[in-house]
Amino acid sequence: MEKDKELIPNLFRTEYSKITAVLGKFFGFDHIEVAEDIVSDTFMQAAETWGQKGLPDNPVAWLYAVSKNKAKDYLKRNQLFSDKIVGAVAYNSPETYEIEIDLSGKNITDSQLQMMFAICNPVIPAEAQIGLSLRILCRFGIEEIADAFLTNKETINKRLFRAKEKLRAEKVKIEFPNKEEVASRLNTVLTTLYLLFNEGYYSLSQNTSLRKNLCLEAMRLTYLLIGNEATSQPTVNALLALMCFHSSRFEARLGQHGESVLYEEQDTSLWDDELIARGQHYLNKASVGNTISKYHVEAAIAYWHTTRTADKWEHILQLYNTLLILEYSPIAALNRTYALSKTIGKEAAIIEAEKLGLNGNYLYHCLMGYLYSGIENTCAIANFETALKLTKAQADKAKIRQYIRDMKNG
Repeated sequence: MEKDKELIPNLFRTEYSKITAVLGKFFGFDHIEVAEDIVSDTFMQAAETWGQKGLPDNPVAWLYAVSKNKAKDYLKRNQLFSDKIVGAVAYNSPETYEIEIDLSGKNITDSQLQMMFAICNPVIPAEAQIGLSLRILCRFGIEEIADAFLTNKETINKRLFRAKEKLRAEKVKIEFPNKEEVASRLNTVLTTLYLLFNEGYYSLSQNTSLRKNLCLEAMRLTYLLIGNEATSQPTVNALLALMCFHSSRFEARLGQHGESVLYEEQDTSLWDDELIARGQHYLNKASVGNTISKYHVEAAIAYWHTTRTADKWEHILQLYNTLLILEYSPIAALNRTYALSKTIGKEAAIIEAEKLGLNGNYLYHCLMGYLYSGIENTCAIANFETALKLTKAQADKAKIRQYIRDMKNG
């Protein structure tokens, strides 16, 4: 029964983007909202119908059939579409026409790739490209996108509205670009998938610490790129390697009640050796050529995290140093301080962490609580209490409260 309740949210994450890509390509950017509304209506009908009548034999086929019928009904009801779209679809006579909406596996794959690269068109700014991809292809909420960009919902709403208007004004078609354009747009596509995976792996927008479905969707979309000759580039393989290494520790990262488990407290027997091997496979494929991207370095860091050797922290620290030179980010700098604490001690790590200016960041205060533990427990407790106020995940709140209790009683 519990699985039935989880089915629609899971299907929403896995099938929404597929159906939206196909219908979005069919309607074009001029009417992309129509495609989104049809898919949303389909899922609303599924929730209502399945709740009353029970699950169909094939829920995915049901979603595809209903969304097709809704699209056809919409076209038949609206003269605007009859004028602008019917001419582009097959018809039998001036009076009757057959609308063909192809939801085959191949067309879904093609449509998703085409949608990814159409949205990542340089006529709109890179931040708008990423935001629109997360919204249309990944069905991120406005709050989730705002969190990803460290901004507010109003800014994101305006950015997405302007982006859609620009794509319409420029008459951008949803199609796969030529080889030169693929190369210039690929980095933005990868950034989108990277953000999608990170939102699942380090979820801060929802009442949970890990959203596996987002991570799996990011991996699926990245795998589509690897399956296409034009986009199977070293950076794409490096990104998928990174995702495989991180995913291999899914089961160890969460405790009994859904709380985050610190790396050093993880049960390494729960690590998935098959996913680690896949990560190594894709990292090897990424090693061709002369380009080293941030995905290469992060994948190497993630690889060392899946090893059980005592000297791994030296390697991880050096890789973080390389990463920060290649592309600085506050979170990478924060993670480096943990590696620093494992190599030369907590005191040195505290000095480096305090230079980062990340007050108000949940992960920063959790790390500072850990670093001060056993050195200055008053500061440790103060940081854990700040982290307690900042986190949204109830299971993590419970774990932090336990840390505070243990320190006060110890």
